[in-house]
Amino acid sequence: MPDPAAGGRRVFTGVDASGEVPIEYRFTHARNGNRHLVVVFANLTAPDEYGWSNGVLDKVRANILWIRDLFDGANSYYLCKGMDFALERSVAGLIERVRTALGLSHDECTVFGSSKGGSAALFYGLRYGYRNIVASVPQFLVGTYVREDMPGAATMMMGTVTDWNVGALDSVLPHLVGNSPHRNANIYLLTSPQDEQYPRQVEPFLGLFEDYGNFNLVYNDSALITGHGKVTLRNLPTIMGILNLLVDGIVPRLGTVVNGGEQPDADTSPINGFLAATSQVQADNAFPRPVVYEPAPEQVLPANGVRISGTAHGGVRVSLWENGKFLANVPVAADGGWVWQPDRQWSEGRHVIRLFAADARGYQTERSEAVFRIPAQSMVPSFG
Repeated sequence: MPDPAAGGRRVFTGVDASGEVPIEYRFTHARNGNRHLVVVFANLTAPDEYGWSNGVLDKVRANILWIRDLFDGANSYYLCKGMDFALERSVAGLIERVRTALGLSHDECTVFGSSKGGSAALFYGLRYGYRNIVASVPQFLVGTYVREDMPGAATMMMGTVTDWNVGALDSVLPHLVGNSPHRNANIYLLTSPQDEQYPRQVEPFLGLFEDYGNFNLVYNDSALITGHGKVTLRNLPTIMGILNLLVDGIVPRLGTVVNGGEQPDADTSPINGFLAATSQVQADNAFPRPVVYEPAPEQVLPANGVRISGTAHGGVRVSLWENGKFLANVPVAADGGWVWQPDRQWSEGRHVIRLFAADARGYQTERSEAVFRIPAQSMVPSFG
């Protein structure tokens, strides 16, 4: 059944039990009939084990298939249970059934994920021939990683955690990258030297991509990255840009690029000085705010007898607003005086009119207020 989703898209949840292992998924249709499928694999901390399902992909115009990574209460890297790769075959079957139902080719599919989802994106893209692969901070030595950092996943995936099983899982991704026939895949791998996993889990394997026709390495050397979990967040604009281009049938060729370069401690005083000097709203010492002579603060006025007046030296007009709604522009006389007396019936209660003056160049003053009260009709005092 479909559920409402952010951004006006409906998300369908389901279970594909046609394979050897039931696979849970979510799906949303492409915007405007776009001819593309993005398959999303879950990262390590994905809520409910669905990666990137928090609305960040709402404006991506592709069909989107999220696949849940939760089997026997643990993660699986979408690979195996007790070294039985029926789980992988079932996930692959789900993707193929969705792709076929949409009438799409393998070239019209992008597999995408970060961390363990990045490992899965590389695996499924290169094993099953999906043309576009976007993988952020993947682990290449899957067996070693789950043994050291994800004991629940290690037990579920291996059954018995042994050196042989660890080695077997460690070899899956490097062997596939080194031997896949899909050398024409468009691969975008995002990483960072600030990722504590980089020296062991990524850097030793980059040479395996040397003879791929369109391998792209985005190397984020940002001082704002403080560890593995921050790399993808810092690269989010880059990731979304790559995804949106691929969905529109545009294949970027980046090669190896270095991004980051932020200067969080840079001296901002010169630009702050410029902004202050040219600010549309000027300080009182440069352009004094209007003075309100009438009404007096909190004065009680008749509903049809409100008059607001004062001076605004240096201004050519006074602009009046109530609750963010524009009321009027009032011209300022040569002597600085201005007055506004609208022909209207004011509602009972307290009224706060915010006003400012503007000069001929468009500069504005700080805000002033005119505050008055309109009594209930039965309480209207006599003004005659």
